[in-house]
Amino acid sequence: MTFLSGATDHYSHRVRIVLAEKGVTVDLIELTEETKPTDLVEINPYNTLPTLVDRELVLYQPNIMMEYLDERFPHPPLLPVYPVARAQSRLLIYRIERDWSPLADRILGGEEKEATLNKLRKELRDSLVGVAAIFEEAPFFMSEEFSLVDCCVVPLLWRLPLMGIELPIRQIKPMAKYMERMFERESFQASLTDQEREMR
Repeated sequence: MTFLSGATDHYSHRVRIVLAEKGVTVDLIELTEETKPTDLVEINPYNTLPTLVDRELVLYQPNIMMEYLDERFPHPPLLPVYPVARAQSRLLIYRIERDWSPLADRILGGEEKEATLNKLRKELRDSLVGVAAIFEEAPFFMSEEFSLVDCCVVPLLWRLPLMGIELPIRQIKPMAKYMERMFERESFQASLTDQEREMR
């Protein structure tokens, strides 16, 4: 199995966390937009990172990669067994994709003017502060078990300083504790690239 991973993007980071959590041995190739192989487009029509290759199978959408890895390597499970809980987890991932990821992508993209960046930062900051209380209800993101939802949330939280976002500690105490636990988690530490370690 080969994983063509962006060295700094949060989508690749999600998949690296899953790989580390599962203890999967993988040929990890760290790339940037500048160092992508020119023939990547031959296996990935979108010519994007990350790309996962497992024998004849080529995947180029991070959430599909995460679910594939969870099914291919079932221990530990990162999605609930029961259909209702599984659907709820997928819905949370969808909401992260709709609400937080686009803001992070624009902030980190380096193409926005400062006034626009400030609006985007405020929107993401306010949204995170708005959900901070839910971290009191369970040890993980709306779950008693570490899941794919955490794999999506934690890379975004790790990048907050890089995005120029500082959360008000008094208002986000449960989230701050969650972040501390997740950042210390063995699989998270194993998933970090050298460039990501320098983000904090």
